[in-house]
Amino acid sequence: MSIVISSSGLKKSFRRIDVLRGLDIELERGDRVALVGSNGAGKTTLFRCLLGEYCYEGNLSVLGMEPRRQRAKILSSVGFVPQLPPPLKMPVKTLIDFASSICNSSPEKMAEVAGQLGLSLIGDRQFYRLSGGQKQKLLISIALGRDCAVLIMDEPAANLDPEARRVFFQLLEHRQHEAAMIISSHRLSDVASLVNRVLELDSGMVVLDDRVNDAIELSHTLACDVEIIRADDAFAQSVTHWGFENMNSGKVWRGDVAGPDRLRFLGMLSRYAAILGNVSMRDKD
Repeated sequence: MSIVISSSGLKKSFRRIDVLRGLDIELERGDRVALVGSNGAGKTTLFRCLLGEYCYEGNLSVLGMEPRRQRAKILSSVGFVPQLPPPLKMPVKTLIDFASSICNSSPEKMAEVAGQLGLSLIGDRQFYRLSGGQKQKLLISIALGRDCAVLIMDEPAANLDPEARRVFFQLLEHRQHEAAMIISSHRLSDVASLVNRVLELDSGMVVLDDRVNDAIELSHTLACDVEIIRADDAFAQSVTHWGFENMNSGKVWRGDVAGPDRLRFLGMLSRYAAILGNVSMRDKD
């Protein structure tokens, strides 16, 4: 596999405060990396360095290029999903046309990905007027509706509904062998099922770099039955949000859960432990 991201002795400081303190990292095509760490660990700063937004000390290479000197070329081959949507006051269509022109891609392809995620594009609607989930779907569509060798995603699925998350995982599966992915999160449990490698930062240093089990397909789906001992309105609202339906008995709920989302789903169920009777999950045929 070819190395697409490499750093040695990477340092970045702000007003004499060291944020990155000598990072040595190598990422190859096919790596799906969970970048984890608490606030202030240096995750976002590393992203900004990779995207050529910050000056830094040490050596950094993205696709064989130096981010500050060859930023335009790098950005044409890197898909980026920020944690916080930018406050853009431009129509959706203008944003898609602009983004596709930068990476020499097709605006129709980006619109197609948006449709897969459940977003019906209203071309003349201002981006900043979209809901949080709509903004996230659009930004993901811009990042995945194009050819890229590197995907950098900061809490990419945080505002997505369960069905959109399932589609998002499928889209990532289509890229898993051709691109290197970095997925940032505060909690490993949120992204553990998406990745095959974990990088943990603490105070600007790598404190863990480990390979993890890569046996689960990102498009894997589980059929799930949840039985409760008594009806509960809050529980019903939560599982309905996940697309579950109430069966004839009234106390059995049935639906599908994306494999990478199973821990998140079980975490939701744990809030209702007092009324749970039985939970079963099985591979969907």
